Amino acid sequence: MNSAHDITTLAGRILISVIFLISGFFKVGGYAQMVGYAAVVHLPAPGVAIAAAAAVELACGLAILAGFKTRFAAWLLFLYLIPVTYFFHNFWAVQGQEQQIQMVNFLKNVAIMGGLLVLSVNGAGTYSADGKLAKKG
Repeated sequence: MNSAHDITTLAGRILISVIFLISGFFKVGGYAQMVGYAAVVHLPAPGVAIAAAAAVELACGLAILAGFKTRFAAWLLFLYLIPVTYFFHNFWAVQGQEQQIQMVNFLKNVAIMGGLLVLSVNGAGTYSADGKLAKKG
């Protein structure tokens, strides 16, 4: 690949990892509040669910940032976002301003899922742990 492709892939990984890292840190820092919200939307075992969500977001966000096991992390986040998007951004179940907010969040997640699919197919690129491991092999 060329240098512009490698730099663009690195920039894309950094940008897509940010939302998961920040979201994961917010879940850890505001754990009690997040568990309360999860209980309101009738998420089963809200404490376990929020802890698992934080773990997935942080671990996969870091993996994508570092470019380590990138394809796996991208697929895992893609699959994770399916129920998250459906249950937490169900714009069809609300009205007014809340419907617009949830639709924007739904569409944001769909766009992120698209980026994750591209990353899962194309991989992490040269400037990554995966790239370094491939050179050794």
